[in-house]
Amino acid sequence: MLAATVIVVALLIAATAWLARPHQVATLVLHQAGVALGLEIRFSGAAEYRLRGTPHLMVRDLEARRPGAERPLLTARRAYLALPWSTLRSRGTDLTVERIELDAPHLDLAALQEWLASRPPGDGARIPVLTRGIRITGGSVEGGDWHLRRLGVDLPRLHPGRRVSGRVTGELLAAEIRLPFDLQVLLAEPAPDAALGLAGIATLVTASWSLPMQPVLSARLHAGDDGYGLDGMRLGMRARYHAPAQEPLHFTAGLAAPVRYLDGRVALARLTLVLRGDGIVPDLRARGRFAWEEGIELELDGALQHWPRRWPALPRPLDTVDSPLPFALGYTGAADFSGLAQLRLQHGPARLDSRFRLPEVLDWFERLPAGTPVPPLEGHLSLPRLEVAGARLHGVEVAVSPEAAEP
Repeated sequence: MLAATVIVVALLIAATAWLARPHQVATLVLHQAGVALGLEIRFSGAAEYRLRGTPHLMVRDLEARRPGAERPLLTARRAYLALPWSTLRSRGTDLTVERIELDAPHLDLAALQEWLASRPPGDGARIPVLTRGIRITGGSVEGGDWHLRRLGVDLPRLHPGRRVSGRVTGELLAAEIRLPFDLQVLLAEPAPDAALGLAGIATLVTASWSLPMQPVLSARLHAGDDGYGLDGMRLGMRARYHAPAQEPLHFTAGLAAPVRYLDGRVALARLTLVLRGDGIVPDLRARGRFAWEEGIELELDGALQHWPRRWPALPRPLDTVDSPLPFALGYTGAADFSGLAQLRLQHGPARLDSRFRLPEVLDWFERLPAGTPVPPLEGHLSLPRLEVAGARLHGVEVAVSPEAAEP
């Protein structure tokens, strides 16, 4: 009996000494979490924990990676986890967590996709209960040719099968553009195919122009062999185009399309676009496709509903045509749309095949009516009849060049 008592006391002393070392406790907890997820989870900074009240664990300089992987999947300057005793005693059957906080986390999207692909089939992640939610500050996501920075996420609470609401802020960077955003997020439930709603503000910024927007989006989340994305996406927004020394252009737009992200490429196939303009921005309807990887790929086929009132007046007999103007637009180039675009436009019997650069055309519009009425584009215009200064011309063929637009 005495020997047994001595052994118990010795074990208690050893356990107390071990629990007094936060590094050992944090290492054990993160190792067990890593085993469950198929990841190596380590930390190189300070660690602390508290067992009184609601237990919590905090570590600095966290790193998680697939075993043997060259680059980590996730790093964080600080990770904080608070969970009740009932969760600890349940040995994983109860996933109730009080609070999760991550400071300056960095997520490698390609490494994340590799880890997800390595998981066993049907290995769906269980959704925990977060009674006091999750907060992410100063986060970043590496997506290859693009990345997110200054990412902030604030979800007050999370429950499986219940609606989730929160706020997401940050800035998207890709080549020549950046897109700061501040959005309210609503999910029908935390599930891979849940209905999603977004609303807030965002601004597309380039070196020569900016586009403040107020987007409202609805869709359903998608995850499959064709990538991650959105099904049934509908996006509406009010926007305002700004450029130095130019009058702001106001318009509203509506876009519907499925969205897919796979291997660094964002694609919108079978898109439908509706644009309502003010001034020089035309009213149009179109269908086509959009892709964004190293640059922009855009194809649209549709019709301008009418000749915009602030465009140069048309000569006779084109000024009497009151039908929609069919068009086809193609663009492959830089994300700020400074590259060369192709446009085919038909207005009654007249047809224009041309190439142009959008910033040059917008600058030309700003100089009207004092400037030249010939737009800065290269192309060919054909029409069966034209009336100019009292003269009637037949079988007109006109070659247009950017030099003709110079004052």
